[in-house]
Amino acid sequence: MGILRELSMLNSIPGNERQVRDFMTMKTKKLGNISYDNLGSIIIEKVGNPDGPKIMVAGHMDEVGFMVTTITEEGYVKFTPAGGWWSQVMLAQQMTITTNAGKEIRAVIGAKAPHILTPEERKKPVEMDKMYLDLGVENKEEAEKLGIKPGDMITPYIEYQRLSNRKYLLGKAWDNRVGCAAVVQVLSNLQNRKHNNIYYGVGTVQEEVGLRGAKTSAYKVQPDIGIALDTTIAYDFPGGSKNTVLGKGVGIMFKDSSMVGHKGLRDFVVSVCEEEKIPYQLTFLERGGTDGGSIHMTANGAPSIALCLPVRYLHSHTSIVHEDDYDSMVKLVTILMQKLDKETVEKITYQ
Repeated sequence: MGILRELSMLNSIPGNERQVRDFMTMKTKKLGNISYDNLGSIIIEKVGNPDGPKIMVAGHMDEVGFMVTTITEEGYVKFTPAGGWWSQVMLAQQMTITTNAGKEIRAVIGAKAPHILTPEERKKPVEMDKMYLDLGVENKEEAEKLGIKPGDMITPYIEYQRLSNRKYLLGKAWDNRVGCAAVVQVLSNLQNRKHNNIYYGVGTVQEEVGLRGAKTSAYKVQPDIGIALDTTIAYDFPGGSKNTVLGKGVGIMFKDSSMVGHKGLRDFVVSVCEEEKIPYQLTFLERGGTDGGSIHMTANGAPSIALCLPVRYLHSHTSIVHEDDYDSMVKLVTILMQKLDKETVEKITYQ
């Protein structure tokens, strides 16, 4: 799973997706025609049948992170979130600040020792605006000499690794580097396979702050079918509902806060999974959405579905996915691309 490791270790927050975009460009430049929208989303076109329907398969390039706001006189860095964080997962965690020149600087979010916490402080999580990054410097001047400026990207730091069961993959930014990896791998799979449509593999920008790149890239593509590749919550933790679990297949999202998945397309995807014996799980989210939320409302509408990999500990430093689920996602999208011809898409759309 080299591509997953490489993508997990890259740093790209909303509005600063260059590292992932450059990676996807490098991996696909010989596999399709590359273009970009004006916000920075990458669009790779692979024509199977020029008269066939346009199928947009999108994974977002950004991860949840932070941006530098100020440097204190003591040399600590204050920050603002870029994407959704729960403050309780942040204290004492290592971060990487990437300067405008590309220099990476390690830091840690400071945390009081338990010995000096007051009874009131013990009762509630620390608020994010009270947190700071410790660079290991003496003062503001020393911090500024490192090249740090307001607006610089801050991302979690963790080393990718396989866990005791080698199919369990630990890393950061699975939301949504798994989708980006699948976009590339499906494109590679299609090089020697017939598909009576036009595949648009898209890496979108700024999903974590409002599905923005999906809106602009879909406007450019004008798809007939939209497939968002993203992540969902694995509920197989102690006390969890077990609604969606690791290792049991790709999640087919029938509802989230951004989109109700198209019924005809969902039924078709489920039928393909059952015919091809691809493990799948029907899933939903009451809060949270995917790029499908923007894609399905493009122009006069595009039937859309979100295919989501279950993830433990989403929107934190340390997330876990299962290799088999990722393989199911790639296999499913590859087969869908071989089956979504003009007649099938018209039937899905208007049934």
